[in-house]
This record gives sequence, C-alpha cells and structure tokens, in this order.
Amino acid sequence: MKALFVKRFQFYLWVGLAWLSLWIFNASLNSSGTFFPQSINELWRVIFLIASNFIFFEFSLPFIVKKRSMVFFNVLIGIFLVAIQFILLSFGLYAWKCLGLQLHVFTTLRQVSIIPDSTISRVLEDVSYQAQGGVTSLFFFGISKLFYDNFKLKQTAQQLRLEKQEAELNYLKSQTNPHFLFNTLNNIYSLSRDKSDLAPESILRLSKILRFMLYETGGASISVEQELEIISDYIALEKMRYDDTLRVNFKQEIDDLKQSLPPLVLIPLVENAFKHGVAETSDNPVIDIDLSIMKQQLIFYIRNSTEGSKADIVITENIGLSNLRRQLELLYKDYSLTVQQRETEFTALLKINLASHG
Repeated sequence: MKALFVKRFQFYLWVGLAWLSLWIFNASLNSSGTFFPQSINELWRVIFLIASNFIFFEFSLPFIVKKRSMVFFNVLIGIFLVAIQFILLSFGLYAWKCLGLQLHVFTTLRQVSIIPDSTISRVLEDVSYQAQGGVTSLFFFGISKLFYDNFKLKQTAQQLRLEKQEAELNYLKSQTNPHFLFNTLNNIYSLSRDKSDLAPESILRLSKILRFMLYETGGASISVEQELEIISDYIALEKMRYDDTLRVNFKQEIDDLKQSLPPLVLIPLVENAFKHGVAETSDNPVIDIDLSIMKQQLIFYIRNSTEGSKADIVITENIGLSNLRRQLELLYKDYSLTVQQRETEFTALLKINLASHG
C-alpha cells in the first residue's frame, strides 16, 4: 500500500514538473529581465499545486464517488469538496504566495491594477489572479491523470491477458506431456509383454525423452535442433515395435538449426501418425515426414498409411491435435493446420510464419 502511495505521488511530481516546464517556457518568451525570479516563483507555486491536486484526485474525488445508500449524499459531498478545492486553488494559493514572501522565496513582480487604496480590493484581485493558474492546473492534472489511468488500465489488461495465455499454455502442456508419455509407455509395455530384447533399449530411450521433457521443455522455446532430436528419439522408440515392413522417411530442409520453436510443437503430429496410422495398418505401413524451415517459414508435412472403407472417413481429433491447434492459436498470428483423411492415408500440413510469434 505504501509503495502504491509513493508511486502515485511520483506521478503527480512528474505532472508538476511538466506544468512547471510549460510556465517557465512561457516566462522565457514573455518576460524580459525577470526570468529567474519568475521561475523561482513558479517553482514555489507548483509545490502547492502538486499537493492540493494530489489530495483532491487521490482522496477527495474517490470519496465523492464512493457508493452510498442515497445519491443525494454524493451530490452534497461533491459540492462541498469541490468548493473546498476551488478555495484552496484561489485563497489557498494566495496564502501560499504570502508565505513565500515572508520566507523571501517569492518575489512580487506583478503590479495590482486597481487604483483605490482598498486592501480588500487588492487582495481579491490577487486571489482572482492566483485562481486562474490554480483552476487551470486542476484541469491539467485531471487530464493527465485520466490519460495515465487509462494507460495503466490497458497495461494491466495486457498483463492479465499474457498471464492467462501463459497459464493456458502451461495447462495444455500439462495435458500433452502425460498423454505423450502414456502412449510411449504403452509401447514399452508391449515390448516387455512380448519379452523383446529391445525392451532395455526402449527404456533407455524413454529415459532420454523424459530427461528432455523435464529439463528442456519448461521454457517458452527450444531450438529446432532440440525439437528434431526428440522427434528422432521418438521415431526410433516407436520403430522398435515394428518389423522391417515399416518405412519412415524423414526429410529436412532447414536454414538455421538454432532458431526457436515452442517445445514439442511438432511431436503431436508425429505421434498421431504412429498411434492412429501405422498402428492400425497391417500391410506395409509407411510414414513420410517432410520438414522445411526457410526464412522463418515452417512447413511440416506428414503422411501415414491407414486402413478403412470410405464410410469410415471421419476425422476425430485427439487430445494431441486439439491441444496443438489451441497452442498455435495462442502463440502465432500467422499459421494454418489442415488434416485430411483419405481411404488409405492420413495427411497433416502445418504452416507457421515463425516471425508472427505473439
């Protein structure tokens, strides 16, 4: 609370500095020989203006608009506190000037125009003159505060949006990672059940994938090189379940292996090709993967063989694909993901303009 109070007061100091700069600039254009004393006068005056406007906008105004049982009380309080503020910016500012004269920090430069020797008349004229600057400062500070509050509101909304987006991305990761590992464990289970000699190697590869997911995927991005490594490990792990009839063709054309990608953004498509493609294909299963990243334009094409009649051609996206779509929506402004089911094959085409990262 104290830090917020200090931060708000600092804002009024900056507005006061802007106000002082404008008055000094005006004095430099219109005064001859009195620039220095007039600048000191305005510095003395702005101290009072900062304090009075700070009190009004940070305490009086919120108290006026405070919710009450009857609006009538708000109106009465508003009239009273606004009147007090106008008194402060006229008679109060005049009294502040008199205090400056007593302390020898304020210099009288303006001559009173009223001829009769009436002290009250001279005081009222001086009060009226002080009120002009005081009321002008009220609008200046008020408009500045309006713009500042609007800016902070937008900044807060943006921060909340980013925090919500990050929370959703983390949630999607928390769904995708266990789903990915669950399918991988199923593969190892099938090898162990068949007492395959490849089971120890599969466990070793799984440990490598786990280590990667624990230590490398926690951040916002990884390099393309790291993404390719995890894809290669996953393909090698999956191929252990199949004999030599499975063909996996993986072509790559990449101009920079160090450029960034969101962690595991490509693996759901590869996983989908194995689990819902070749795992359900008994006759010469095949997966073709083509990855191109040139000039920050990513094109990832994957085709896998399937079995089924034309009546079965209904695309139902699993957790991996649906989560991938949502992650892309949150991360990129320019992307497309299209999937197509034919009678004997399933294809997925992912295009991302990596420069459109939000």
